[in-house]
Amino acid sequence: MPGHFEPLPGGGAAVALDDVEISIIRSLAVQLLELIGPGPAEDAPDDPLAELFAEGPSEPPSDPVLRRLFPDAYGGPGSESVPPEEAEERRAHSAEFRRFTENDLRARKRENALAVIRSLDGLTSVSGEGGVLKLTRGDSEQWLSALNDLRLAIGSRLEIVDEEDTDHLYELPDDDPRKPMVMAYLWLGGLQETLVTTLMP
Repeated sequence: MPGHFEPLPGGGAAVALDDVEISIIRSLAVQLLELIGPGPAEDAPDDPLAELFAEGPSEPPSDPVLRRLFPDAYGGPGSESVPPEEAEERRAHSAEFRRFTENDLRARKRENALAVIRSLDGLTSVSGEGGVLKLTRGDSEQWLSALNDLRLAIGSRLEIVDEEDTDHLYELPDDDPRKPMVMAYLWLGGLQETLVTTLMP
């Protein structure tokens, strides 16, 4: 199972990771957490109803990676060519949707990244050569979401809009400063693909 997830009996998935791979995934997950930002303050009142109706931002993030992680609900390809009145209406709908959903979406993405970090921290490596990470089905789903977010973040930095944009990445020379990010992007894609397969019925 080196380099890819395999299904476990009764659900869940397992993958063999060496210490370098563990360190890379953990570091990327920590960076993702820092990018998403902190959760609600610990001294905030513990009122689930207030949390439910708490309003988030109405404007898209300025950081291009965060814009990729938290896109406009009513934007997308082709939205640039719509009439001005319709474009304004879409912006208003997107702002309203973002106001009531982004906080919850950030919380879920934060929890998924934390789940990755916690499971890696629980993977003890006595020999210094890594180990086999075993995930329940629930853990696998959190990992899948986190891997997707990591690839979106890296893809945004590499200016990848869709998978066709990756063709030229295979041809980058070794001294290209983007090479490590490209390698991480492609490797995480392989992990993500095999994890999806383990979750299929």
